[in-house]
Amino acid sequence: MVYEKLKAMVADQLGVSEDEVRPEARLKEDLKADSASVMMLVMDVESEFGIEVEDDAIEKVKTVGDMVKYIEAKQ
Repeated sequence: MVYEKLKAMVADQLGVSEDEVRPEARLKEDLKADSASVMMLVMDVESEFGIEVEDDAIEKVKTVGDMVKYIEAKQ
Protein backbone atom coordinates (compact mmCIF):
# COMPACT_ATOMS: atom_id res chain seq x y z
CA MET A 1 0.00 0.00 0.00
CA VAL A 2 2.67 2.54 1.01
CA TYR A 3 4.92 1.43 -1.84
CA GLU A 4 2.22 1.71 -4.50
CA LYS A 5 1.18 5.18 -3.36
CA LEU A 6 4.79 6.35 -3.02
CA LYS A 7 5.69 4.90 -6.42
CA ALA A 8 3.07 7.06 -8.13
CA MET A 9 4.15 10.14 -6.14
CA VAL A 10 7.84 9.68 -7.01
CA ALA A 11 7.11 9.08 -10.69
CA ASP A 12 4.94 12.20 -10.84
CA GLN A 13 7.33 14.43 -8.89
CA LEU A 14 10.48 13.35 -10.74
CA GLY A 15 8.92 12.95 -14.17
CA VAL A 16 9.93 9.31 -14.56
CA SER A 17 8.00 6.18 -15.47
CA GLU A 18 6.51 4.16 -12.61
CA ASP A 19 8.46 1.20 -14.02
CA GLU A 20 11.69 2.99 -13.04
CA VAL A 21 10.52 3.48 -9.44
CA ARG A 22 11.64 0.22 -7.86
CA PRO A 23 12.55 -0.35 -4.19
CA GLU A 24 16.27 -0.49 -5.04
CA ALA A 25 16.19 2.67 -7.20
CA ARG A 26 18.37 5.42 -5.75
CA LEU A 27 16.61 8.77 -5.70
CA LYS A 28 19.51 10.93 -6.83
CA GLU A 29 21.65 8.57 -8.90
CA ASP A 30 19.00 6.46 -10.65
CA LEU A 31 15.96 8.73 -10.69
CA LYS A 32 17.91 11.99 -11.13
CA ALA A 33 16.31 13.78 -8.18
CA ASP A 34 17.91 17.09 -7.24
CA SER A 35 17.68 18.80 -3.86
CA ALA A 36 14.59 20.81 -4.81
CA SER A 37 12.67 17.79 -6.11
CA VAL A 38 13.61 15.79 -2.98
CA MET A 39 12.25 18.58 -0.78
CA MET A 40 9.01 18.72 -2.80
CA LEU A 41 8.70 14.95 -2.51
CA VAL A 42 9.24 15.13 1.26
CA MET A 43 6.46 17.72 1.56
CA ASP A 44 4.16 15.51 -0.53
CA VAL A 45 5.00 12.49 1.65
CA GLU A 46 4.30 14.45 4.85
CA SER A 47 0.94 15.60 3.51
CA GLU A 48 -0.12 12.27 1.99
CA PHE A 49 0.91 10.03 4.89
CA GLY A 50 0.32 12.46 7.78
CA ILE A 51 3.87 12.19 9.12
CA GLU A 52 6.72 14.58 9.80
CA VAL A 53 10.03 13.82 8.12
CA GLU A 54 13.01 14.98 10.18
CA ASP A 55 15.79 16.82 8.36
CA ASP A 56 18.44 14.24 9.31
CA ALA A 57 16.25 11.45 7.91
CA ILE A 58 16.23 13.10 4.49
CA GLU A 59 20.00 12.57 4.21
CA LYS A 60 19.74 8.91 5.27
CA VAL A 61 17.03 7.94 2.79
CA LYS A 62 18.86 6.89 -0.38
CA THR A 63 16.44 4.54 -2.15
CA VAL A 64 12.71 4.23 -2.73
CA GLY A 65 12.77 1.20 -0.41
CA ASP A 66 14.41 3.28 2.34
CA MET A 67 11.61 5.80 2.00
CA VAL A 68 8.93 3.09 2.24
CA LYS A 69 10.53 1.69 5.43
CA TYR A 70 10.75 5.18 6.93
CA ILE A 71 7.08 5.95 6.19
CA GLU A 72 5.91 2.59 7.56
CA ALA A 73 7.92 3.11 10.76
CA LYS A 74 6.38 6.56 11.29
CA GLN A 75 2.75 5.46 10.81
